[in-house]
Amino acid sequence: MSEKLTIAFYSDSFLPAQDGVVSSILNFRMELQRRGHDVYLFTSGNGKTRQMAGKDDKLFIAKSIKFNKYPQYNFALLPYFRNVNEINFDVIHAHTPFFMGFSALMTSKLNMIPITGTFHTMFTEKTVIEEYVSSNRMVGSMITKYAWSYARFFYNRCNRVTAPTETIKKVLEKNGIHGADVVPNSVDIDRFSPKVDGSAVKAKLLKKKDSAIVLYVGRLSKEKQLDTLLHAMSHLKGKPIEAVIVGAGPAESYYRSMAKRLKLPNVTFAGFASNAELPGYYAASDVFCIPSIFETQGIVSLEAMACGKPVVGADFLALGELIKDGKNGEKFSPGDSVDCARKIEKVINNIGSYNTMRKTASGFSIERATDRLLNTYKKAIDRMTVS
Repeated sequence: MSEKLTIAFYSDSFLPAQDGVVSSILNFRMELQRRGHDVYLFTSGNGKTRQMAGKDDKLFIAKSIKFNKYPQYNFALLPYFRNVNEINFDVIHAHTPFFMGFSALMTSKLNMIPITGTFHTMFTEKTVIEEYVSSNRMVGSMITKYAWSYARFFYNRCNRVTAPTETIKKVLEKNGIHGADVVPNSVDIDRFSPKVDGSAVKAKLLKKKDSAIVLYVGRLSKEKQLDTLLHAMSHLKGKPIEAVIVGAGPAESYYRSMAKRLKLPNVTFAGFASNAELPGYYAASDVFCIPSIFETQGIVSLEAMACGKPVVGADFLALGELIKDGKNGEKFSPGDSVDCARKIEKVINNIGSYNTMRKTASGFSIERATDRLLNTYKKAIDRMTVS
């Protein structure tokens, strides 16, 4: 698509929170603007987000409330943007289907603007709902019962839908959301690179000088199933291996207590890391581990691969599609800590035989992903024109 577009991104998640949705927004917005398109962002946020808006005339923050379970997140219960009607948007992109996403959908319908919706996260799953919405069993069960109904209501009213992987496209189709385009979230293969020097970070992290590092980066929440990795660390028997867990979240105290209970001196909780710090952590590691069974893509796995690190991950959903055994990492049986430990040791003991990580990550470059996204925008615009 060569003509200049004016695009509206809507999202319930943005900086200072860091997750796959935020990474996707930042990468796509940067590349679209580099190509000459205008990208406005409508989102919720806190004081830091509003400070960013003071320096970015295309960033608008709705009045929001703090999400107590995860203070990095804020939600705008009744988002309203007076200036949205003053801008002639060609397409709207809803990155989340919640408060901001619903605002995007209403703006689309009231102003006859084509809309694309992206299914970024498995918000329909019971574990995710109990973690982030309600721990009350009855309330959680009720929301779980109707989660896919809402997903169908939202996404089937979009002109186009995108899924980050073929696996998630099939999940959507199985649940009544048809015709999704596969548009992966991208990875900045220049910023995440084997050229990054991780020696200083590694020296700071290691408890034993000759240890290998298995790294986890992401939210510390129960749906990420870090208990599998923690139990795996107790099963390791060969050369010394230390786990470094980078991130924050509602289950941090739960996992810290588990590590103490399991008596794991080889586990370090490094806390929250900024975007600027992340490449150094990947570079310092020997292998990356992601035990979650809720990944729609697993962008952190791609960032690790872009840095040349093999990935050990649960053989489920998108990770089963991404990881190729013996080439860019190893898959283990979901929830099986013994198998996870076995695969971590296998990779570390044969580290030189894994050599396609960078090739895998390059297939998800910002340029390639943005080409796909623009093609979806064209379909959305054409569909609105025809209808």
